[in-house]
Amino acid sequence: MRQRRLAPGPLLDDDGVLAEAGWSTSEVRTYDRQRVAAPRFRIKEWDYYCVLSDGEDGPFGIALTVADNGYVGLLGVSVLDLAGRSETTENALVPFPLGRMRLPGTADGGDVVVHHGGLRIEYHHEGRSRRLVVAHPRFGGGRGLSGELVLTQPSDDRMVVATPFPRAPKAFYYNQKINCLPARGTITVGGRELVFDPATAFGVFDWGRGVWTYDNTWYWGSASGIHEGVRFGFNIGHGFGDTTAASENMLFHDGVAHKLDRVHFHLSRDTYDGAPWRFTSNDERFEMEFEPILDRAADVNALLVRSTQHQVFGRFTGSVVLDDGTRLEIENLLGFAEEVRNRW
Repeated sequence: MRQRRLAPGPLLDDDGVLAEAGWSTSEVRTYDRQRVAAPRFRIKEWDYYCVLSDGEDGPFGIALTVADNGYVGLLGVSVLDLAGRSETTENALVPFPLGRMRLPGTADGGDVVVHHGGLRIEYHHEGRSRRLVVAHPRFGGGRGLSGELVLTQPSDDRMVVATPFPRAPKAFYYNQKINCLPARGTITVGGRELVFDPATAFGVFDWGRGVWTYDNTWYWGSASGIHEGVRFGFNIGHGFGDTTAASENMLFHDGVAHKLDRVHFHLSRDTYDGAPWRFTSNDERFEMEFEPILDRAADVNALLVRSTQHQVFGRFTGSVVLDDGTRLEIENLLGFAEEVRNRW
């Protein structure tokens, strides 16, 4: 596959068609919601953070979602007790937001402040960091959840892809994944404090904007941590759109991106978390086994919109090859892999 680097410029042309398909390591294409050639109810915009800690107290994490999917919005909070193999996820649906959630047109600026039914999620840019604020008094049957995390963002490469959809010229997906964000702060759940230490806790930011065709299944995997004293992580995935110009597969080592070609997900047929997953790449630069810990399964059904999710948290072990041929042996790196079907 010949992959294409994105050049600077607007994401969409004057007709609302994706100006160029391809990949980059920075936000070189400018997203402008006013250029989208689709009704407001077809535009999908989301900001998702997942922060995992792998310290002495055992693995745990939190995931926060703010999504404006046109005819329905979603606020989501997941608390992950990976040591105890349990999780609690609560979602609030917002009818017909149609852009009123005001998600920024860039991953590098603007704040997100959304309150709904007592649930509050806020994302604030503060120089080289991102402050995540959450308050949910009714979380977990009234146990309550609140806290703040600050994610430091070094001047690292990131994964950026602009993806078209076959036979749908006005559909597109513009996505950024920013890995290896050191996290500091405390989330309190029912009186229990989850303390995130930047030496052992790292976040990934998933920023997505686009117009999708109705029925798609995607596969996504992500991990961030430390390898031999250096921040290391990766983004892998496939399953939707025309990826001829670019895959979303990329390694991140000490802030530098290393582009991969195709990565294949090998799942056990009858289970998501009862057997290991395996990953291989056609360029032989990503070979991993994934030992599941917990399947965060969810089925969000809102009439026309339905999302069936299996986000499986676990540990990756295997080898990767950097652009210069250096092979890294990875052991028990905490992360996740998922299969998600969306009809939206």
